[in-house]
Order: sequence, then structure tokens, then C-alpha cells
Amino acid sequence: MENPAQFWTDVDRHVIRYGPGGFTPEIIERAQGSYLYTADGRRLLDFTSGQMSAILGHSHPEIVATVRQAVGDLDHLFSGMLSRPVVTLSRRLADSVPDPLSKVMLLTTGAEANEAAIRMAKLVTGRFEIVSFSRSWHGMTQGAVSATYSAGRKGYGPAAPGNIAIPTPNAYRPDVVDAAGELDWRRQLDTAFDLVDAQSVGSLAACIVEPILSSGGLIEPPPGYLAALQVKCRERGMLLIVDEAQTGLCRTGSWYAFEQAGITPDILTLSKTLGAGLPLAAVITTAEIEQEAHDNGYLFFTTHVSDPLVAAVGNTVLDVLERDKMDVRTEANGEFLRDGLLGLQERHAVVGDVRGRGLFQGIELVLDRETKEGSDELGRQVTRRCLELGLHMNIVQLPGMGGVFRIAPPLTSTEEELAEGVAILDRALAEVGRV
Repeated sequence: MENPAQFWTDVDRHVIRYGPGGFTPEIIERAQGSYLYTADGRRLLDFTSGQMSAILGHSHPEIVATVRQAVGDLDHLFSGMLSRPVVTLSRRLADSVPDPLSKVMLLTTGAEANEAAIRMAKLVTGRFEIVSFSRSWHGMTQGAVSATYSAGRKGYGPAAPGNIAIPTPNAYRPDVVDAAGELDWRRQLDTAFDLVDAQSVGSLAACIVEPILSSGGLIEPPPGYLAALQVKCRERGMLLIVDEAQTGLCRTGSWYAFEQAGITPDILTLSKTLGAGLPLAAVITTAEIEQEAHDNGYLFFTTHVSDPLVAAVGNTVLDVLERDKMDVRTEANGEFLRDGLLGLQERHAVVGDVRGRGLFQGIELVLDRETKEGSDELGRQVTRRCLELGLHMNIVQLPGMGGVFRIAPPLTSTEEELAEGVAILDRALAEVGRV
């Protein structure tokens, strides 16, 4: 086995850096359940489920068995061919969502699914303008990244034409307030669409939103917001696309977060959680929209559309979620985690806000609770100390925010593991203190 120095030398010489924060300074050798194991023998509790994807933990035995079987039977096909795992997963996904959602396309990544959804919306409506939140993240392909505003816009030239941002309804940092100083989201939404109408050239196709904005700082729109947003869309003949890459499949305590908002989208996109760490995504829409798209010559022919191997994994993911009643388990564990995080808020003045649902929660760090002044350095120091103490955390650092920890442990986590993570974070906050 090569020595660590050679490993990092090879990284410096040969690996393209694809994010501003650099790489975690650990060599990961293996992963099991809720833990990662490093080359130097350390054990790290994974509070991000990999990239918010490994909802059944790492190397889940049923996922491992499915991959071993499927790779030997049927791994990849010509994109125009179909297999039983693909059709079975399509049917089961359709059965898991409300009517009239019934038609499914299986892809690989969230960006690809959002790209496919945006293309479908444009083709079906005959329009091209796309509305999304000002702190959104929908992927790195051209249509998806053009609808992404939380990062990555500068230096790449023009985005796809027709993209319009609306304010993110952030109750902790409200921009439009009522007499009590609380977020007046109805007035904010009305003003936002006044601006949308003013900017539109009369070609509004769709609005794409996350039910909880992850990279935007674990921001959940207030109750009633998404239903009111859907009304705005329908008034303008727009489709509503809901991106549940991170919130779908029991992560928030229900099968889908949109259900808790009392809406049904025109197009639903899934990824991350669907493959439990493997590259699998889905677009789900109505028969009417699919028919219109098909009649208009819809084209999204990719190398790995309808791949059987990952579809087999998706079926196993659904097996485990259904059998173990993972929505119920996640709701209970989410309440346990929330109690722990609220305890941190009571003990540490730097914890300004606790938010989120189920096993998808966040804490925002501030230097002062009254002014809500943030500090990037504070977030970096707490993240670093957590890693030293055996906890992998992810912090979102955006302009105007000090930093928000995205806490998304595997849905299979035990109360003991959740308590361990909260205890490590407690210690890190106590040791780092104020910058």
C-alpha cells in the first residue's frame, strides 16, 4: 500500500479540484453503516450520508447483494432497450406518489433529472423561461445550473436565456416583514411574481424548487408557501417542478416532502436517495404531460437512461424503506435529533437557529443572536474540530450567512449514533467558542 505522502502528492499532481473548499484531509479506505474508516485507522461518524445519498448507510448488506447479483446478470443495455428491473421500479415509483403522477424515466444524477424535467417543461408549454429560488441548487448541467443561484454562476459566460430568480423565503433572515417583524411570505411572494411578470417576455414555462433548500442553507419555506407558489404557476400556465434529490424517500419523515406541503407537482425529480449512494435518478410526471412531450418529439437519449443494474438497486431501496417503515422511523429519529440540536442551541450562544425535518436538519452559526452576524471562520473551525473528534460534517457558507451545518445522517442511524454525533458537535462548539 502506498504511503499517505505519495497519495497526497498524486492528488496534487493529477486530481482536478472541483470545489472551492478542497478535499477532506483523510484517506477513506472503507465505509460501513454510519461510519467511515480512514487509512490511519480512524473511525468517522458520517453525518452527511456521503453526499446526502447513502440513506441506508454504507455497504448495506441488501444493496451489496443486489449489486453482486445484478452486475453478473444484466448491467447495461442499449438505451432503447428495457428490462424488468427498470419497468418494475417505474411502476413502484408511480405507485408511491399521488395521482396523476404515473410516468417515469430513470437516469443517473440529479442534474440530469432536472435537465430532463426542464427540457420537458419547455417542450410541453412551448415556452422557455424558468423561475427558481435565489439560493437554489439544481445541478451543474446547462439547464440545471442556469436555474441554480446559490453558487457557481460567475466566470462561465451567459446562462441559458430566460432564467429568473425569486427571493428565498428565509424565516430566520426575513427580507419582507410584517408588523411583528416576522417574514411576510405572502407579500414577498406577490412582489416576487410582480417582478417575474415584469421581466418575462411572455414565455414562462416552469418553476423549479426544492421543498427544503439544501445548499441554500437548509431553508424550509413556511407552511402554505408552496401551495401559494403553485397557484402563481397555474395562473400563468407554468408547470411546477419539485426537486426532491435530497428530501425524497423518507428523508424528512414522509415519503416525499411535497406531501407535507399539501401539493402535487407537475413533474417530480428524484436522485441521491433513490440509489442509496449509487448513481440513480428519476423524472416522474403525468400521463398527459408525457403524451404531449412525446407528441412534440421529446428527446433525452442518454448513455445510461434505463440502466438495469442501478434500477435493481432502486428496487432494493424501496424494499427496505417499505419493510422497515422508514418514514415512521425517520420521523421518530428526527424528533430525537431535533431535541439534541435544540439542546445545543440552549448551551451555545453561537447556535442561532435550528431548522429542518426528519433526518434533514440544520443549525446556523452566528456571532451574535441579536444581529445574526455570521462568521465563515467560526464554521470552518467547528467543522475542522468535529473531524478531529471523529465526526464528518458539512457546512454551507454563503454570502450573508455565517454557515449552516447540513445534518443528514443515514436513515438507518440508531439513537446512539445520533447522540454520538450531537455530543461531538457539542464538544467542538464548546472548544472553539467565539472566533
